[in-house]
Amino acid sequence: MTPPRRERRRPEADVGDPERLYVITGGPDGAERAPLDLVTMIVARDEPSPTVQPEQAAILRLCRAPLSVAEISAYLSLPFSVVTALLTELLATELVESRAPIVRAALPDRSLLEAVMHGLQKL
Repeated sequence: MTPPRRERRRPEADVGDPERLYVITGGPDGAERAPLDLVTMIVARDEPSPTVQPEQAAILRLCRAPLSVAEISAYLSLPFSVVTALLTELLATELVESRAPIVRAALPDRSLLEAVMHGLQKL
């Protein structure tokens, strides 16, 4: 007797549905999108209202603490472009705030580091 075959779990049918993504983003209306990249930090400024889309409400709940756009995209299982469209609307209504990640300061000149190292060795 052969054991029953296991079926692979399939992702939800509507996650990759192009029609669903088209409806979420509002279609190609030609509107400018916010200049967001994968590491832009997003934080919610307010609780979701009953009038926002379910995906936008999910973003507002997720972003009580700052999250990057890449993290939001991963948690919601939505493409980056769709998350960017949703965030553009939330930014326009001032429900979320965005900021660039903290950038590491430029490294000092190598000659300066060598001079400090030699000075410390002479002590």
